[in-house]
Amino acid sequence: MDKKFMSDTHNPPLHIVHTESSLGWGGQEIRTLTEATGMIQRGHRISLLCPEEAHIFAAAQKRGISVQPLRIGRKGLLGLLEMVRWLRANPVDVVITHSSTDSWLTALACRLLSRPPPVIRLRHISAPVPRNRATRWLYTQGCRHIVTTGSALRLQLIRDNHFPAAHLTSVPTGIDLKRFVPGHQSLVRQQLGLPEKSLIIGIVATMRSWKGHAHLLEAAAALHRTDLHLLLVGDGPQRTNLEEQIQTLQLTAQVTLPGNQENVVPWLQACDIFALPSYANEGVPQSLMQAMACGVPVISTPVGSIEEIIQHAVTGLLVPPKDPVALAGALNTLLADADLRSTLRQNALRFARQHFSLETMLDRMEAVIRPVTGLLH
Repeated sequence: MDKKFMSDTHNPPLHIVHTESSLGWGGQEIRTLTEATGMIQRGHRISLLCPEEAHIFAAAQKRGISVQPLRIGRKGLLGLLEMVRWLRANPVDVVITHSSTDSWLTALACRLLSRPPPVIRLRHISAPVPRNRATRWLYTQGCRHIVTTGSALRLQLIRDNHFPAAHLTSVPTGIDLKRFVPGHQSLVRQQLGLPEKSLIIGIVATMRSWKGHAHLLEAAAALHRTDLHLLLVGDGPQRTNLEEQIQTLQLTAQVTLPGNQENVVPWLQACDIFALPSYANEGVPQSLMQAMACGVPVISTPVGSIEEIIQHAVTGLLVPPKDPVALAGALNTLLADADLRSTLRQNALRFARQHFSLETMLDRMEAVIRPVTGLLH
């Protein structure tokens, strides 16, 4: 337990509850578990409410996080009643919601409680929030505060939805800088069974359309280089389509698809270039942060809050979204210029160590949570 925290009697430990209705797996779920683990280490009590069939349920159990199965995977009376019963039986200091369905069920459940806990809505992605009366109620009266994972997302909600600026705070995701570090590339390639002499372009992301895997494959094929190898770490709904595209582009011998990996560090360390050509729904992608912390030069797009961590030609390269030609050009530039790769690698590593601290994220979340709960020194 954090001795600094324990010695501060003015800041008592909190019971923080996270809710998640999504059944999938990606950066949102990873951030939730990372934050929960960090808060537990600071002495707080953490509970997670989610469907039993959700990926995050088993992942939380594996990490020793208290998780309760509720049928909140879809909007309905059953999920609402289960949420009401649980909150009535378990007094908590704050509830942090993460997806649309659990945010609605939590907000409505709190209206049925005589002493409801304050609610924080954590907004992870840059997808537009509907501009209607019901959604405005959810984001203003249905929660006490909104946290976004990037400043651009915060400004988007202020500009497009006219939510009050004082109601929103940006808290970028933090990563464990003791884990995500540069490694011995040749050694990790041997351990992972990857080609040692190829130039490896990697992506670590759930295989959803907007992550841009298809554009990366198209760009790589356009280079017509036999010394290239593509590493697509992750799984998801687009996997079958991507496997078919790989065959169509005749890239089968040059692509490795290892699926989801519990530990992505060695897979990142094996890469010469990391590419994430997303075209929608991004906050600050953790995989980009992780690659930068591992000293891998990165290529991405100016989507969501990505420009908050990638300054073009300084900490990485940016290309227009949905533009395989521009992406191929950026890849070719980096592949042909070892000095540029080295410069971007060093700049990205320095930036990551200065800005991506897990402790910074936890400090900023506590700075939001405590005023909301009223438990201030």
